[in-house]
Amino acid sequence: MILCQLFCKLFLCQGILLIGEFEEYPEENQMHCTTRLVDMLNSYASDLQNCAESDATKDFLMEEIKVLEEAKFIGLPNFMPRTAFLTLLQRKVRGISHMPINFVDTVWDYLQNVVTSVLNRHSANYYQLHVSIRRAAEHLIAKKRKNCIQHVLQAVEMEELTDYTCNPEYLQEYNKSMSHQEAFLKEVLNVNRLKSTVELEGYCMIEVTHLKNYPQVLTQAYDLKARLIAYWRIVLRRLIDVAALHLMLSINELVVVLRGFLSLEESPSISAKREQLSRSVKILRESKETVANIMDRIGAVFVSLVVASAIKV
Repeated sequence: MILCQLFCKLFLCQGILLIGEFEEYPEENQMHCTTRLVDMLNSYASDLQNCAESDATKDFLMEEIKVLEEAKFIGLPNFMPRTAFLTLLQRKVRGISHMPINFVDTVWDYLQNVVTSVLNRHSANYYQLHVSIRRAAEHLIAKKRKNCIQHVLQAVEMEELTDYTCNPEYLQEYNKSMSHQEAFLKEVLNVNRLKSTVELEGYCMIEVTHLKNYPQVLTQAYDLKARLIAYWRIVLRRLIDVAALHLMLSINELVVVLRGFLSLEESPSISAKREQLSRSVKILRESKETVANIMDRIGAVFVSLVVASAIKV
């Protein structure tokens, strides 16, 4: 009966974690799991999109110029060295590599609190069972946390090693940026320009005074920047999607394993002990009835003797 009750509560836990049910916790916002997960995912996405590595206007083109200066090779001048792109990409990826891990840790800390709260609420009166279930839940959550961290680490490593996407938005964004190249660079190199900033569509005003000393490499640097901006958006989306999808898979697996833990069949030794205990209880009940019958008979005999003695007197 106890296992059945807890089994039902794990269905409640599944509803909280995966479906968003919170009828049992209407006033406890922390138990509204799917909403809190969305909040954490949105915060993670915002952190990625607003971090220093995603700021495309700071020291505009200077990082690209420095890398291009060190990536020179003997060859045709209008070829973009791939090492320059990969070097800048890897710097960016390493700069945000801690953020997916922090997100995973935050989510699993929260999930552990939710699962523990549900189990505590419905098994606290059954100490031995409560201890076993809680220990199993903590072990499973630790295992799932580790798997999630390994998964996002692999995702980060893949982004460092290879620059690839089949998303057509990459070329669309790149071509859009390149369509402004000529006008932007012309204004940057304009000796009669009075302001230290130049407007670039999509980025408002950009400080460009530092660029006047690099006229020979500006065209290539702008091209490299356009590629990075377009591709970086793809990278961030992948890191967000990968973390979210794997997280939901892990939560589902967690619920399935917890449910299976309570639905396991008894081992032969436990089953034998339970049968022996059941027989003992049955014998005790039968003995109780037998003793009660004997006591009734003794009582009847005693009453008869008392009555007989009274008559003789």
